[in-house]
Amino acid sequence: MTDRITAGLLRLYEDQGHRIVFWYDAARDLREAFEAVDLPDVTKVEIANNEFGLKYRMLRQEPRRRFLLYKEGPEPAMTDNWLLDVQLATAVFRADQVAIWVAELGIPARFEAAVRDHVDFYRSAKRLARVAEMERERPSQTEQDVRRKMLAVCAEADGDLDTVIECLLGELAEERDDALRLIERVGLTAFLWKEIGARYGYTSAEPDFQDFAITLFASAWGRAMGEAAALNAEAAIMFRRWSASRRWGEAFERLSGSYQDLLKIRDDLQSRDFRSLMPHDHFEEVDRRIIISIVDGLAKQSLAAGDVLKWVRERRQSHWYQTYKDVYQAIGYATEFQQALAEANLTMTSVSDGVKRYSASWFRLDQLYRKFIYHMQKSGQAGLLSALYEAVENRYTTNFVLKLNDAWQDHVTKLTDWTVPGYPRQMDFYQDQAAEFRRKDQKVVVIISDALRYEVAEEALREIRKLNRFDADLKPMISSLPSYTQLGMAALLPHRQVAFRDDSDQVLLDGESTVGAAAREKVLSSGREGDRAKVVSAKDFMNLGTAEGKELFRDNDILYLYHNQIDATGDKLVSEEFVPAAAETAVEDLVKLVRKLTSANFSNILITADHGFLWQHRALDESSFALAEPDGDISCRNRRFVIGRGLSSNGGMKKFTAAQLGLTGEQDVLIPNSINRLRVKGSGSRFVHGGASLQEIVLPILRVGKQRKEDVGQVSVQIVPPGRAQITTGQIQVTLYQTEPVTEKQQPRQVSAAIFAGDSSVISDEAELVFDFTSDNPREREMPRSFLLTRAADAYNNQTVFLKLRSRIGKTSHFEDHAVQPLLMKRGINTDFDF
Repeated sequence: MTDRITAGLLRLYEDQGHRIVFWYDAARDLREAFEAVDLPDVTKVEIANNEFGLKYRMLRQEPRRRFLLYKEGPEPAMTDNWLLDVQLATAVFRADQVAIWVAELGIPARFEAAVRDHVDFYRSAKRLARVAEMERERPSQTEQDVRRKMLAVCAEADGDLDTVIECLLGELAEERDDALRLIERVGLTAFLWKEIGARYGYTSAEPDFQDFAITLFASAWGRAMGEAAALNAEAAIMFRRWSASRRWGEAFERLSGSYQDLLKIRDDLQSRDFRSLMPHDHFEEVDRRIIISIVDGLAKQSLAAGDVLKWVRERRQSHWYQTYKDVYQAIGYATEFQQALAEANLTMTSVSDGVKRYSASWFRLDQLYRKFIYHMQKSGQAGLLSALYEAVENRYTTNFVLKLNDAWQDHVTKLTDWTVPGYPRQMDFYQDQAAEFRRKDQKVVVIISDALRYEVAEEALREIRKLNRFDADLKPMISSLPSYTQLGMAALLPHRQVAFRDDSDQVLLDGESTVGAAAREKVLSSGREGDRAKVVSAKDFMNLGTAEGKELFRDNDILYLYHNQIDATGDKLVSEEFVPAAAETAVEDLVKLVRKLTSANFSNILITADHGFLWQHRALDESSFALAEPDGDISCRNRRFVIGRGLSSNGGMKKFTAAQLGLTGEQDVLIPNSINRLRVKGSGSRFVHGGASLQEIVLPILRVGKQRKEDVGQVSVQIVPPGRAQITTGQIQVTLYQTEPVTEKQQPRQVSAAIFAGDSSVISDEAELVFDFTSDNPREREMPRSFLLTRAADAYNNQTVFLKLRSRIGKTSHFEDHAVQPLLMKRGINTDFDF
């Protein structure tokens, strides 16, 4: 105890600068403690009927010496205290438990009531230490400041009332009331409700925290809808910050889910135009209403595509976006698909023109359809999207795939030989592409991804180009016919002649089989005399260590990697519906392969495919199958081709001889016209290949290279200056502008946005915003945003404040200014309802 008394006395002398300190031992039990105290340069004197002599000594004889005056017994009444004038000018040390706590806290003695009224709070050493720490960081200026710190400690909050409320809301969401019970036990309940009333305008004859929480949600929603609210603007700002906080996200979702039914939000939304809901995310039901309205409008084609895409972009800022991310993305892709289809002219003048136009733009329709189906499946909200799915599915299958390939078939029917002038053939891939590097004595790796359709490769191209110091280009190549694995894989190897085996669909190169890695390595080695060749599965390569990968580069001149994700999924009846997910995985795999290859020193990378594919989500009807069965000596029959001798068809199929296909041998090949299928027992019909549709025969040649310099950056964001750079109400609406579209090399930027005073105090709500707009249209890269001012903003009226967009520095907690807009605070009479 002596140590605590000594520490308390030293604070009065050293920290507060007093020369004379009075000590009244009211209980007459601290004389030993007084006698034990040993303070440097402090004279200890007992008051015992010697007041006048002490006064003369302290004030005249020794006016610079420090004194500790001890009196056994209570402090005398003011009229009987002959040293009252000296005492009022100096300090009194109180050595009871409360006084010791006050001394330990370092708060002024005049705030003692804030401790004495809440003794139970300070009986915990942990709570006492936390308040003392907060006092050192920010000394209290009033008794209320001390009590606010006590509230924060009870709630385990960071400090101010907003954070206390956030913690209490968190407990409420978990159906706990530990903090509220502690606040009640230490006598702070009345103070809590007084603070809540003063800060947020909450009044109730019988205040209750759940009632406050419900009122908070109701008021925030009412204000958002431009209606009257029970709580003030400060409550709206606190709600916005809390609901946007990552820390309290789960608590917000639980309470929002509970209260949206209590507040009858679903009924409320029925009378509101969904367009007015776009800036708001108080309840999950808001997103559902928006989604249902957009889906219905898209299915009926009553909404403009540009508006829908704008709304989808805006909803990325919604709290519930992650819950409905795939739904919104499905809507976005469906909208882009319908827009692209409406703008597409699906005519062509020749097979070359058809390939040119498909590889330039039409492929995008296949891609958008695939992405729509993928996100619809991933969302688990097929019912919610059913009307939109029906519209997209019908337009894709009838208005695009069928219409496109019927037009394409008109030109294919006229062909005598399978060739598309102006475009490289798959048969020449090794000689024209891979061998080009070997002729320069450069090493090369070829990734052959089974069923990597052109549109999937184009997505892989964009993902690879996002990598720092990587570049890539994509060109179309024409598949061999029939467009199936055995022939496609063989055609990509060096050879002089290609032929079918007499009794099957197996393929021979120069009379030799190409089945298995050893056979393919043998063929590859023959491409250029002395070449060291290696064939590896992509999976095995990814399992190699760094040193093993570099050894592979060192010991070989040409490497063929075989990747099988899409075909392995699509060629099975039980899994063909998951082709969109397989395509997503294939793109991810290719990016990983490219990164690993370059880390193993491979710098020349080619990515291609053995064939493409046709795929649709809905099961086919009878009209999609060929009308007549083929005749002749059939050696192989597939959904999209027939191989045999003396083949003929009564219609619905195009016949080629082996010679016409660039093959040796006497076989014939029948290809169903357009997108028709043959009936094959036990096999799937939604994922097919082997035919001559554009989706099957336009293959990718994707060349990847590594650059020496950094070439990836982030887009810039500007604040569009308002017409009058003034803040005249409790909120301000601004427009933020992304200066260039996101590309592979200009990537998205995330900023923190808020309004700051000149002293760097935050005086508005803060928002985390992501700018990832890809549109070339500048208007589609704008983001409107409103900011609510806090009560603290009133102190800066008639001053210049600053709207700042700040970027995080790496993964640190530090930020740097990205864009700043000065604004003059010019508010009139302050009111909580001025916006």
